[in-house]
Amino acid sequence: MNQYTVLLVDDEEEVFQVIMKKLDWESMGFSIAGYARNGVEALEMAEELQPDVVMTDIKMPYMDGLTLCKKLKELYQKVKVIIFSGFDEFEYAKEAIKIEAEEYILKPINSNELREVFERIKVNLDKELDEKRNIDKLREYYMESLPVLQENFYTSLIEGRIPESQIEKYVQNYQINLTGPYYVVTVLHISTTNPENVPIDPFLLTVSVKKLAEEQLTEKWNCRTVTYLGDILVIAQLSDVDSVTHFTDDMDRFCKMAKRVCKATVTAGIGHVCNQLSQLSLSYHGAKNATSYRVLYGNTRAINIAEMDPQESVDEHWEEAYIEKILKKVKMGEQEPLEEAIAEFTGQMAKTRMSLQNYRILVMELIAEIFRFGSNNQINMDEVFGNNSDLYNQALQLESTDALGAWLKENCMKMQRQVTNERQDTTKSFVTRAVEYVKEHYADQELSIETICSYLNVSAAYFSTVFKKETGKTFINYLTDYRMEQAVDLLLTKDEKTYIIAEKVGYSDPNYFSYVFKKQFGMSPSKYKAGKLGEK
Repeated sequence: MNQYTVLLVDDEEEVFQVIMKKLDWESMGFSIAGYARNGVEALEMAEELQPDVVMTDIKMPYMDGLTLCKKLKELYQKVKVIIFSGFDEFEYAKEAIKIEAEEYILKPINSNELREVFERIKVNLDKELDEKRNIDKLREYYMESLPVLQENFYTSLIEGRIPESQIEKYVQNYQINLTGPYYVVTVLHISTTNPENVPIDPFLLTVSVKKLAEEQLTEKWNCRTVTYLGDILVIAQLSDVDSVTHFTDDMDRFCKMAKRVCKATVTAGIGHVCNQLSQLSLSYHGAKNATSYRVLYGNTRAINIAEMDPQESVDEHWEEAYIEKILKKVKMGEQEPLEEAIAEFTGQMAKTRMSLQNYRILVMELIAEIFRFGSNNQINMDEVFGNNSDLYNQALQLESTDALGAWLKENCMKMQRQVTNERQDTTKSFVTRAVEYVKEHYADQELSIETICSYLNVSAAYFSTVFKKETGKTFINYLTDYRMEQAVDLLLTKDEKTYIIAEKVGYSDPNYFSYVFKKQFGMSPSKYKAGKLGEK
């Protein structure tokens, strides 16, 4: 039997206990994932727990139940919402219908009524889940939903095989609506290592994730979704360049949803934004590179190449695949894959019957690409090669491809160390700026993760990953801890009212400040102050 999770929200703890005892949740196919005492806390918990059902009271401090429901529906379209209240008023019921609540129940809650409500919801949840997992339906959907001509057009664009002068003709002939004005390609890569016990083969798992992507992303981002070389490609249309940060956050939420709904481990690699269909192949190139960074930042998340490699330009495109692969491994920071890429390159050179002239051209292109890469990644090339001004002739004097490989390995490893150190310094600088911003603006009541991401000009998904990796805390937890530290200092050194201290540390509502303080220290601000002063 499928099991679903429930998040309870009410400011009275005894209500939790009554609801939890009224039903045999496990036998009904549900479990209580947690409970929150107000809407603000519930939103934070929902991001972590990803509940299937949220059951909430209307009248609560800091954020009422109706506002909570609206925000939940905006963030998690599939969540089922039950509202229970002591208010038997038409306006409340009408508002509940407007926000697509599953049920509106009046207190006191009757056990039989509550059981019937959850039985109905489970039927709907099972139906939705079965539709996504039903192998026959997935196969039928796949066979019927992909017009061959359009699929070929999209993949040809990605491969850069359509001349720019011919693109408009194909768009009209195949009745394709790609008006932009901006585009970005995303690669949805499904990991196959350590797969979960999913009763579906990899091919149909790809179909399941693709179908979910079309359901969740098509309307908002006007996407085109195709399968390509084992991955899923999403071609999104943007109204402006800056909206790519919001798109990145949506893709991050999608990866987590795919994990929960399809049991698939998905990494979303997001390429550079472009303004011409002929540049989609370059955006795809960046998106493919972005998925490689999952070895550093983990999977089940969105990775934007512009945030990983800000210096990488959408106009860059290495003509020779083997040189591109070597420099890509330099970026990744791992020695063994770099050595393998160099060995593959020199091995291919040894097999190829190449004229002396072609060999000289190849060495010249190799050195040019290395220096272009170094320039784009702020590598000090003098530290790599010394003050040697005649590298070309030095490389030509090497007597074998093995000798060239050894020379290339030595210098690429020097570059690799610089790239790794630069990335670490950049990440630390990134987090340091965020921490300094908190210290300067913690009293700002509007300070939020959106505020600081706007200041840093990054997506919330990338910021959250890096910040937690470096500090061990989420941004919200860090901000709360810092505000509480300042509040304690003010309590013990200043003779001011609690509401004044609350305002000084960024809380507009003194009651909510007291609630957070008590949650942090186990007692109210006044008792904490009395206890500390009494110890002196």
